[in-house]
Amino acid sequence: MRGAAGHATNPSVTTATGASIEGAKPDSFAGDWQAMRANHDIQFAPVQMPAPKPPPDWLVELAKFLARLFKPVGEAIGSLAQFLGMSAQVLLWIVIAAAVALVGALLWRILAPLAKRRREAKEPDRPAWTPDASEALALLEDADRLAAEGRFDEATHLLLRRSVGQIAAARPDLLEPSTTAREISALQALPDAARNAFAVIAGRVERSLFALRSLSADDWHAARAAYADFALAAPASALRPA
Repeated sequence: MRGAAGHATNPSVTTATGASIEGAKPDSFAGDWQAMRANHDIQFAPVQMPAPKPPPDWLVELAKFLARLFKPVGEAIGSLAQFLGMSAQVLLWIVIAAAVALVGALLWRILAPLAKRRREAKEPDRPAWTPDASEALALLEDADRLAAEGRFDEATHLLLRRSVGQIAAARPDLLEPSTTAREISALQALPDAARNAFAVIAGRVERSLFALRSLSADDWHAARAAYADFALAAPASALRPA
């Protein structure tokens, strides 16, 4: 900016406190800078980071092995993603989620029965249990009528279905909709006599259903005897929760 006489004017520069810098002495700045550099609490020199240690050889070899192992899988996922018109990364996450879900389902299938058996083993001993005598006799009468007509498969299957119903009525906490006949025959909460009888009946029914072989009169008599020996051996009592 020029004044009236045409000479340039230099407006004074002030500090944050309003003092003019023009009057500051150069020695004061140098002294302050040296004092700041002498303060060991302030880091001026660059920090030298230590070089990272190389991974162990076995880890390197494992990484190479996994890379070779999963390379075909990655290529297959990439080809499938290209065929489906989607991102390979998205498809990879879908495959990983499906694999995790499958592993979880398998672990649940394996561990759930074990956990249930451990809970059953911790339950206090319960008195021997048999179905109500009148219910047992009525069941045998109905099954005998079917057997008299030569319908041994139906008669044996009736024993199985009614037996499951009797167990479910006495101990609803023991059975689930997915519980199989083989799992019921292994329930530790059932008395030994009940498990043995149920195993005989269930074995015949499985043979009829899965082996596609009709049951004989001998099969029926074995299943009937197992149920009768157990169900009518003693009066009904308490397989009921305390």
